[in-house]
Parts: sequence; structure tokens; C-alpha cells
Amino acid sequence: MMASNYNAKEEDGHQPAAIGHGGAETVKNKKPDNTAFKQQRLPAWQPILTAGTVLPAFFVIGLIFIPIGIGLFVTSNNIKELEIDYTGVDMSSPCYNCSQSYSWNSTKPCTCSVPFSLDQPFESNVFMYYGLSNFYQNHRRYVKSRDDSQLNGDKASLKSPSKECEPYRTSDGKPIAPCGAIANSLFNDTLELYYIDPNGSRTAIPLVKKGIAWWTDKHVKFRNPSGNDNNLTVVFQGTSKPVNWRKSVYELDPSDPDNNGFINEDFIVWMRTAALPTFRKLYRIIHKKPNMTPTLPLGQYILEVTYSILLRKIAINHNIEVHGRHIDHKFYT
Repeated sequence: MMASNYNAKEEDGHQPAAIGHGGAETVKNKKPDNTAFKQQRLPAWQPILTAGTVLPAFFVIGLIFIPIGIGLFVTSNNIKELEIDYTGVDMSSPCYNCSQSYSWNSTKPCTCSVPFSLDQPFESNVFMYYGLSNFYQNHRRYVKSRDDSQLNGDKASLKSPSKECEPYRTSDGKPIAPCGAIANSLFNDTLELYYIDPNGSRTAIPLVKKGIAWWTDKHVKFRNPSGNDNNLTVVFQGTSKPVNWRKSVYELDPSDPDNNGFINEDFIVWMRTAALPTFRKLYRIIHKKPNMTPTLPLGQYILEVTYSILLRKIAINHNIEVHGRHIDHKFYT
């Protein structure tokens, strides 16, 4: 490979001067100093590309990436996925009645059971996602409708949320915690998975609800307000729950203090907005069993869905509506 090398000699750095009418010298030239750095005369190396050097380089790079591509292809083919749609649009769907009659302010939950089967076992850890389509979490007004200081445990923001949360800033004269449209539209359908034994009995599959959020979100961005010995009922006293919520933020998981309030992982996952209108979010993890038994053996299963908030119609500033709901039940091994 050939290259050209250029190195200019240092030149005289004196600047020319002009003599005014009074005989005094007046410097009018504003040119930078005549140095190699300021005049861009530093030594430079520029390769001369020829067919004899470029083609072998391309072939070598291609040979390096061929095994990488094969590895990615094999790994991708080993991933097993299963998608279950429980939107309930078709009359034949088990969730049709819930989708037609249930609303966010219903006093009783609506439950439907979706049967499905696995033709091959799922091994290793299994990740379960829920998916939404035509839900514009990337809308500008929606993305800004939150108070990060409040979510970080700031007491002043807890009592006086940011104006960006409007119209979900206050309710009945009390500040909303958490405020904003993102929190107000929290996805909180309850999903339970059961394995149907050969004798017809149902065995619940343990779904792990912790470890689904980013570490930085869980331990840095989201914190509960401090004080009162971490009694969240007292800490959040004087605030109101979001308009579309059934219960307050300190009741999301009262049995586990490390997963309650603003640090509830289902809530944290939802608050990380999606870039596209069709997205999925991690819901639960099914851990691998310690023995050689598959995590999910082949056979018959039932996905039991409890409708909590109907996402068939959510309006942002009364201009954008979201229609439809489905679960992307993804099993990864």
C-alpha cells in the first residue's frame, strides 16, 4: 500500500503592517499566526487505495464475520416463541365477553381463560411479555406527562407535581401520585399460567415478578419518599391515586415493601415508554428448574386473564385514541 507524506517547513511568522497617515504602524491583518498548527500544515498521512489492497481487506473482514453470522443464526433458531392474543375481538374468543362489556370503572373484575398447548418443551429460563398495538407511548404530550422528581422520591414534588402532568396533576383538590398520563394508563391486567395435568387437574406455574426492570431504574431513577419508617400509607397521605387506577400506589404490592410504591417493578417497566406504537414489555420470568425437568413441559396449558383496565379506549388530550389489546406471550430459552 502506498501513501503520501506531507510536512511543510516553518515559514517566517512576521505579519505585514500598514503605515497610517500619522506615520504610526497599524496592524490590519487578522490572519492567524503563521504556524503549522493554525495554518493546517501538520504532517498528514493518506493511504492510496488500490484494488490490490481494498479487495483482500474486504475478503478478510468477510471471513471474520461469517462465523459470527452463523452463530447468531443458530442462536436465533434455538429461540422458541409462542404468541397468544386475548384481545377478544372475535366472537369465538374466550375473552369476547370481557372485551365487550368490561370498562375501567367496573366494580367487579372480568376473568377469561385462554387454553393453548405446547408441542415441544421449553427449557432454561422463560420470559413472558405483554404486547400492545396501536398504543402511541411516543406521543410528545404523553412522553412529557410525568414528574421525574416526584418518581425519585422528592417530597416537594410529591405535594406539588410538575405542570407537565396536566390534566392528571390533581384530583379532588389533592396532588396525584404518581401524576401524568403515562402512570394513569398503567397496564395492570393480571395474567396467571396453569399446566393441565393428564388427570385434568391444574398446576399453577410460578411467575417471578421481580428482576423485570432495569437495575438503574429500580435503584436510581425510582425511589419512594423517605420518612415515617417507610410506612407508605403515611408517606403518601394527602395525595390521590391516578384517575384510572383502582388502588393507590402504596397498594401495588403491600406484601413486599421492596416492590411497592414507586419502586414497583410492573410500574417501572410501564413508565419506560416505547419508541413505536406496537411494543412489548417484560411481565414475568419463569426460572429454570434445578433438575433436568423442562421449565415448561409439552402439554396443555391455560392462560387466565383478569381484565383490570380496558385499553380499548384511552384518550390523550381528547385527540388520540388507542384501540385493541393483546398479549405477546413470548417464551424464550
